Amino acid sequence: MEWITNGLTEIEPNNISNKEQKEKVAKEIALKAKDGDIIGFGSGSTSYLAIKELAKRMEEENLKITAIPTSFEIKALCQELKIPTVSILENKPDWAFDGADEVSKEDNIIIKGRGAAMFKEKLNIANSGITYILVDDSKFVDKLNEKFPIPIEVYPEAVNSVKEALIDLGATKCILRKAEKKDGPVFTENNNVILDTKFAEIYETLEEDIKSITGVIESGLFIDYPIEVLH
Repeated sequence: MEWITNGLTEIEPNNISNKEQKEKVAKEIALKAKDGDIIGFGSGSTSYLAIKELAKRMEEENLKITAIPTSFEIKALCQELKIPTVSILENKPDWAFDGADEVSKEDNIIIKGRGAAMFKEKLNIANSGITYILVDDSKFVDKLNEKFPIPIEVYPEAVNSVKEALIDLGATKCILRKAEKKDGPVFTENNNVILDTKFAEIYETLEEDIKSITGVIESGLFIDYPIEVLH
C-alpha cells in the first residue's frame, strides 16, 4: 500500500485490497464511537477507511471525539478531516483501533509494522482498555511470520549487535529495510531503522526476549494484548 500525498491537503492510500470487506469493518468500528471519546487511531488502509467513517459521523451527528494518531500520515489525515488530535503524553485513549499484517487464527497474536509505526501503535494498544484490530480475511494465517517478517525498530548504531543477538534468539533472516524512493534504509519517525526478521518459531516469550536486547526500541510482534479482532 502506498500513500498519495499532496502536501497536507490530500492523503489517501492507493490500491486498497479487499476494499469492500474493509469498508464494512470500517463502518462497524465507527459506530462504536461515543461523544467525548478519546480514540487511538492506528495506521494502514483499513484505519484510513475507519477514520473517514468517523469523520462522517462527527459531521452528521455533531459527534465530538479526539484522536491519538500513530503516524504522520494519520495525523495529517485528521487535520484534513478536522478531527482534533492529542498526544499520548496528554491523554490515554479510551479505546483504539488498528490494522495488522498477520493474525494467528489460533490465539490472536498479531504481526504489524509494514508502515514502520509499530512503536506508537504499541503505545496506544498498551494504554487502551481495548483495541479493535481491523482486518480482512486475507490477514488470518495458520502460522505467523511466513508471509510477513517481524519488523524490529533499532537504534542505528546498534544494528550489527542487534542482528547478532536476534540470530542467537533463533532468527533465520534479519534484513535492514531499504527505502523505496531514496538511497539507504527506511528511517522511522523516531529516527531509527527497521530490521525485518523471520524466526523459525514464535514462542511465548519471544516478544519479551526481543525487547530485552540493548538497542531494540520496539518490535512488531504483539503477544497477549487486550485486543479484539474484527473482520
